[in-house]
Amino acid sequence: MKESQISASNPLSDIDPQQAAHLIAAASDLAMVIDPKGIIQEVRISSKDLPLDNHLSWIGKSWSDTVTPESRAKVDEMLKDAKAEGTQKWRHINYPSDQGADVPIMCAAISVGSEGGMVAFGRDIRNVAALQQRLMQSHQSMERDYLRMRHMETRYRLLFEMASEAVLIVDTANSKIIEANPAAGKILQSQTKRFIGKPFSDCIEGADKKLIEDLLNSVRISGTSESKKIPIANSGSELTITASIFRQESGALFLVRLTPALPQGQVQMLMPRRSMLIDAIEQSPDGFVVTDGSGNILSANQSFADMAQVMRVDQCIGKPLDQWLGRSDVDLRVLISNIQQRGSVRLFATTLRGANGSEMQVEISGVSVPHAEKPCLGFNIRDVGQRAGIDGAGLQKLPRSADQLVELVGRVPLQEIVSETADLIEKLCIEAALKLTRDNRASASEMLGLSRQSLYVKLRRYGIGEVSERHKK
Repeated sequence: MKESQISASNPLSDIDPQQAAHLIAAASDLAMVIDPKGIIQEVRISSKDLPLDNHLSWIGKSWSDTVTPESRAKVDEMLKDAKAEGTQKWRHINYPSDQGADVPIMCAAISVGSEGGMVAFGRDIRNVAALQQRLMQSHQSMERDYLRMRHMETRYRLLFEMASEAVLIVDTANSKIIEANPAAGKILQSQTKRFIGKPFSDCIEGADKKLIEDLLNSVRISGTSESKKIPIANSGSELTITASIFRQESGALFLVRLTPALPQGQVQMLMPRRSMLIDAIEQSPDGFVVTDGSGNILSANQSFADMAQVMRVDQCIGKPLDQWLGRSDVDLRVLISNIQQRGSVRLFATTLRGANGSEMQVEISGVSVPHAEKPCLGFNIRDVGQRAGIDGAGLQKLPRSADQLVELVGRVPLQEIVSETADLIEKLCIEAALKLTRDNRASASEMLGLSRQSLYVKLRRYGIGEVSERHKK
């Protein structure tokens, strides 16, 4: 708060303190007459909005006793300066209020009269204090946002530099490279700093510039990600360029990924590995299914055919997966939607129905393969019926938390969850009442607000009486 100064000089020295208080009260929000010992003799408040309803109780008290503890030293300094008749500074002091927050007042004191009396006057600065508080909060908010942005930029920079995949940021306006990671420098056989600011199509030696420009123009117009294999002249190899567009501030940028094609020798080395992987999936005890984006089966292993209770795998090809999976087609739609949004889903609980009418509890893990020659979805289906029996899945015991109750969704219908949970709660309440009344059923029925006949019906329903009799035997 900028401090101004007033002069406590001779023109007011001959004025009576009471008259000075009346005069100052007309020009300020608060005026007080104070004797040489610092005791308040009179208080006047000209502002009705000032929340100091207890100001009349200040009369007869020391001025420093009416302010908040941190303001007492300021009051003592003002009284000392006023007695010395020196230059008086405005000081910010706070008054306690019955209505909540402290009331900020900008005060000053001057000596008047010949007997050493003083007059203190103040201005209401609540509006200024509120603006200062808002300014401070805005400043703190900006600092938090700045730190968060710095942390995000650090994480982005670390991932960008350490990524094994070649990534470039290209300006959509002029197709010039703005940023590139070290992996891109290895593919382009140059240091990253050398091609920053150069057109992207000029940085790939031996590539058809027109094909690259057509790819970027297509992405710019459609706004969707696209890929294209670009042959490299005089090398016999190809480079797969995947470009997508994103907005930053008021402009748009390309995110370009470069994937070199494997040499023929490495492709031949990978072929046996892929063959072994396919053989392992075929012999897996868990069901494995590949579908298109709509859930129609493209391929499956024999374990899935056994789960679906069909003779041959080809009997499943072309049919929708929800013919066997889920209690309704909703399960598969939810599963596919989550896979398309997240890329993969783990341990999705549902039911698999066989062709002969049998059902089994299964868990499904799914993954999306968007960059294959034909985009598809892969599902690994595991029978968890035996595990569910061991773990006591279902509603054999009441969930202890909301999280455990949520885990039942998808495994048990909502109506069954609500019905059996209500039954379990009712059973627990009856058992607790019998325990508290030491098996006095009349007292238990009164405690539960039930008639005796209703209590006996519920005891027979839940087998509670039979359990008690067995324990007695």
